[in-house]
Amino acid sequence: MSTETTASVSTHILDTSIGRPAEGVAISLSARTGLGGEWAALGGSATDADGRCKDLPALPEGTTHVRLDFETETYFEKKQAEAQQDAPRVRDSGAFFPEVTITFAVNPGEHYHVPLLLNPFGYSVYRGS
Repeated sequence: MSTETTASVSTHILDTSIGRPAEGVAISLSARTGLGGEWAALGGSATDADGRCKDLPALPEGTTHVRLDFETETYFEKKQAEAQQDAPRVRDSGAFFPEVTITFAVNPGEHYHVPLLLNPFGYSVYRGS
């Protein structure tokens, strides 16, 4: 929850290759103060059955930049294994992008919802509401 002195962040992932939320994707959150500041790992979580990550850690006061790291390779490997349970192996890798890192600037008092649209060979991100 944002306050007058802090920002807040939420995210969700839609797997556009199947048109469904991406469940079980690990996400880590880091923050820094100032463009040249050191990144501080704040913790993480994983997406729920609705593709949402509702329990990301709070941002410290003074945060100016946030980094979300999405571990996508494990998710796609699991999806590929499920899809090929009774079918021949189609390709060797589950994803072209084994991880997706999104870095963005924040202002105190604002909430930032950052959806990730994901498929095995590409992704898109935007500031949601």
